[in-house]
Parts: sequence; C-alpha cells; structure tokens
Amino acid sequence: MLAPSADHSPSPEPGDDVLARTTAGVIAGERAGRLSVFRGIPYAAPPVGKLRFASPRPPAPWNGVREAKAFAPESLQPIIPGSSEDSLYANVWTPGTAPDTLRPVLVYIHGGGWMVGGGSLPVYDGARLADRGDLVVVTFNYRLGAFGFGLHEEYADPETGDFADWGLQDQAALLRWVHANAAAFGGDPGNITVAGTSAGGASTWQLALQPELRPIIRRIVPISACHVWDPSTSLTPADSRRAYEIIADRLGTTVAGLREVPAAALSAAWEEVFGGLPGGREVGSGREFRGPVVDGRRMTAFDWELPTPDVPIMAIHTRTEGSFYTGPCPPQPTPTPRPTDAAELREAVRGVLDKGSAKVTDELVDACLAAYREAAEADGLPQDPLSLWTEIWGDALFRYQIVRLSERHAREGGTPQYVMEFAHPVRAPHHGTPHEATSPFLFGTYADTEAIAATYPVPPSTPLFHDGPAERAVSETFMDLVAAFARGEVPAAPAAPEWPVFDPERPSTLVLGGERIAGIAPTSKARQLRFWDESGWVPRP
Repeated sequence: MLAPSADHSPSPEPGDDVLARTTAGVIAGERAGRLSVFRGIPYAAPPVGKLRFASPRPPAPWNGVREAKAFAPESLQPIIPGSSEDSLYANVWTPGTAPDTLRPVLVYIHGGGWMVGGGSLPVYDGARLADRGDLVVVTFNYRLGAFGFGLHEEYADPETGDFADWGLQDQAALLRWVHANAAAFGGDPGNITVAGTSAGGASTWQLALQPELRPIIRRIVPISACHVWDPSTSLTPADSRRAYEIIADRLGTTVAGLREVPAAALSAAWEEVFGGLPGGREVGSGREFRGPVVDGRRMTAFDWELPTPDVPIMAIHTRTEGSFYTGPCPPQPTPTPRPTDAAELREAVRGVLDKGSAKVTDELVDACLAAYREAAEADGLPQDPLSLWTEIWGDALFRYQIVRLSERHAREGGTPQYVMEFAHPVRAPHHGTPHEATSPFLFGTYADTEAIAATYPVPPSTPLFHDGPAERAVSETFMDLVAAFARGEVPAAPAAPEWPVFDPERPSTLVLGGERIAGIAPTSKARQLRFWDESGWVPRP
C-alpha cells in the first residue's frame, strides 16, 4: 500500500483502486503483486498549440479522481503509430510502503537518439526492478525531434526566456514533479537517482550540470551515454535556425507559424531535412543525431568542455557499442552493407567518419584502420572487417568520450565514481554486446521477445538474448548494484566482487556478464582509444 497523501487521507482498503494525491489532484492506479502501478500521470501540460516550442507548464489541476491505469502515447515520432504531441506523462511502479519507510526513487530516461522511443515501451517495464530493488521506479516521455531538440530565438518563451531544447526542459520539469510528488508514491524526495541509456544517458549528465536541479539529483547512472558534440550529434545554433527556416518555407509559413501547422507535417518536413547521407543535406551539423543544442542557458557548453557533475556517478558502457548498428538488423533507414573485404571495410569506415566531419581524407581513413588493426593484433582480438568496423563505430560515437570523461572525473571530480563494462553477449546471428543491451537486463525484460522486438531492430523470431541461469544472474546482479547505489551505498551484489572507486591506473572497472557473472578488470581496449586522442576527429574531454 502507498503512503498516505500529504493531506493524510486514509489509505485504500485491499481490493480498492490504489490512490495517490499528486500536486494536481488524486489519481487511481492498480495493484500488481506487491506493487502499486500508476500509468499515464500528467507531469506537464500538453505542449500543443501555443505551447509548442514553449517551456513546459504545470498540468492543469482536476477535481475528483483521475484514472492512471493506461500508458499515454509516446512523443510524436516517425516509427511508432499513435505517437502524439500530447505525451508529457509519467509512470510509477512502487512497493507498498508505510509513511515512515520512504524508498529511494530511480528516474529512468529512455534513449532513441532524441528522435524516437518512449518511457512506456514494454522493455522498460519497471515492475521487476522496483520489486527486487525495493525502489520507486519512474519512467516518462519527453518531446523528441523537431519538437524537442532545436533552437530558434523566435520561440523565446515569455515566462522563462528559453528558446531551445524543449525535450531537455521536459526532463527537468519531470524531475521537479518527482521531487514534489515522490512521497505520495512512497518515495523519498531527498533521494532521487537519475539513470538513462544512450540519449537518456547523456541527459543524466546534462541535467546533473544544471544548477537548479543540483538539490534534486543525488546521483546519476549514465549508461552508454551519447555525449553530444557538433557536427556529429548536435546542431550548431546557426544550423538549427536554418533548419526551422527551411521547413517553414517548405510548409508555406513563418518560423513562428510552425506552431500552427499540423504536427505530422512538421515532423515529416524535419525528417526530410535530415534524410539521406550527411553530405547531401542543406545543413552540415547534426550528422548522426540531433541532441541538445548549446544555447547558453540549459546547455552552456558540451560535456567535454565542462567540469564533470558534482554527484556520485555509475558510468556504464557495453563491450561492443557498435554492434547495435553493425548487427543483422541495423536501425538505420539505409544501412551500410556489412563489409566483407578490405575495400568494403575502407568505405564502411569512411561512412563512420563522415558522421563527425564534412571532410574525411583518405589519410584519416587509412590511419584509423591501421590503428585498429594494430590494436586488435596486440590484444588478440578479431581483425575481420565486421569486427573492426564494429569497434570503430562504437568507440567513435560512444565509448571514447564515456571512458575519457570517466578518467577526467577520476582525476578532477570530488565524488565517488564506479565504472562498468557490460559484457554479456547476445545470441547469434547478432554479435557482441550492443549499445542498449543493458536496458533489458536492468529491467529484467531480456526474455520477453515481444518487448525486445518493440524496442530493438530485431524480429521476435530471432531472439536477441538467451534465457537461462546466466542471464537471470546477470540481470539480478545488475539490479542489485543499481539499487545499492540508489540507496547511497557502495554498489554491491551477492554475485559481484567488491567494486572499487574507478582509478584509471589500476584494475577498477566492473565487467558484468560474459564467461563469469562479474569481475574487476582494467579499462578494456585502451589501445583503440588512443587513435581518437591523436586524430582530433572527436573532441577529447
């Protein structure tokens, strides 16, 4: 049962709906085992009409009891039917509690390249994590694509002055809502941990750097964080302005008038601007993804330019981030065929480097391949075209900045940091440990083939993960480690060794999955990362 609401209303009797009093009104959830579950709770007003491209506003209060038993639509995006602009809703899984036993709160931010995804996708079902970890688990949606991540001064909000990164603003609004309402769900408003994967992992870092949220966020768990930089994963302010001006012209209106055009038409026009290969577009940045734009307000600079967050950190990456993109079912609309020989590999690597530079020379391609071949030989790793391409892709877009920022925090940060390499392999014909392989194990949904197929580019007929004792042990260990961290403890689990604070000079990375459930090791594949130090292709933190 939930803790009584702030006005000390009586708790519901067994068999009744489960009630909670939020700051906007009373909601009715439902029981699921020993948990209470609330779905589709408004944490902000619908960002439609005049509120398109505006800072999030509080939800309108209601009288009576509002049902919170069904997920809201995901934020408007091209790949999920039924997605909607009206999407700013949260979901809560919570163990029954008494008022004097408030539990840690874990807020999870979904990934999807700032373009797709949703907190209500079945792979993020919070029941198992909330139950095993004894946590209050919160997921939610935030604005995506053209509606969530761009910049134009004509959209300056008269109340806040903000004119960019509305999806990041939504995330901040969600955290303020959680802080104000945690106790109504049996959660401790003074103990909120923020976790997320990919775009969501980067968001945990960015939010922890915002001064206004520092009193709310106690610690972060950035998983496979896609730390943004231009021109690869963020638009320059000039290119963002240009993009809105292009689509306004195509739709026969002004930039301000884009608030009034049909949402589907605006979304489609944005997708057209960024369709095709980067070299053929009208704007040069945002070449792979289009995450937060540096606006001098919410984003004062990129992560690599700023101090690391002043909160405890559990930083996680997968062993082969790139195999999400080089596997048999890549997510790209026009995927690069798997290279089978040296010539094809060379062009595939050029394609990766094109994601971060408008000018990729033959010398850069050759140097990259030579460095990775040499490192693979020294480490006894495969040197076939698919393996080399996979490592280059994953390091370039993800692992390099994750590791280097962890190293910087170890040198300069003032809070404890724990680094994990998630290494549990997928099933053939998939390979390695791909980007986003972590979420099904954190949430315990790895065996749900339909849930996986709804989130990952895989058909249900070819399961992504095995389902056996090893997978269960890895999942439970992952949950235990994160739950201990969320309680403010040193991360620990029965199947894991003692996990030291990260020190780049000694073995201190926890490797989860693979031949054994968990072990401590040095940073893996360090030689490969040296190429990016020297090439200047990606900024070095």
